[in-house]
Amino acid sequence: MFKRISLLVILFTAAALAATCSHSEAVAPKTLQLGSKSQDVPDLQFRLQLLDYFKGALTQSFGKETSQAVMRFQQAHGLSSDGIAGPATWAALRKVTVSKPELAMLARVIYGEARGEDYKGQVAVGAVVMNRLHSPLFPHSVSEVIMEPHAFSAVADGQYWLIPDETAFKAARDAVRGSDPTHNALYYYNPDTATSKWIFTRKVLEKIGSHSFAV
Repeated sequence: MFKRISLLVILFTAAALAATCSHSEAVAPKTLQLGSKSQDVPDLQFRLQLLDYFKGALTQSFGKETSQAVMRFQQAHGLSSDGIAGPATWAALRKVTVSKPELAMLARVIYGEARGEDYKGQVAVGAVVMNRLHSPLFPHSVSEVIMEPHAFSAVADGQYWLIPDETAFKAARDAVRGSDPTHNALYYYNPDTATSKWIFTRKVLEKIGSHSFAV
């Protein structure tokens, strides 16, 4: 009975967190430029930092260093390099980065699902999440991908709520930056323990550690 109640609490908390993250992702951030002060600024800086465009500390002030980082990102992604984070720049950033809370969610999935795997295997699990994020077959936010019913066993059994270590965070960052040892896999499973007949029908692209990665 206690285990059942605990599981219900975990699932309720997970759903609430997913709803909160999804809402925050759905809200359009402000257009930011030199001199702007906003709570959206540190999110912008964090996303640029993930991609190595921004090196400074996160603040709520849009200064020269942030403007230059935005320009470098814009130049690399075929955008008008005016140093202003408008709708087009935000849309491009959200396609290739995650927010700070989303990075933590990704690290939790990696730790819960693959902490016993080597580093490549941990990056691979993170890459599957990112591949799903970019696929039209799955939801379009990290929180919705992770919290989709039956998507990840770590969410279902509560291991998602374990505190991830620095290796899991590093693997999450590498996955966000585009490292993908799975070659665009959308699914993974352990062939020794999987019980779903359907998963065995998927085309395996790569085997890493105890997991098969498939589409």
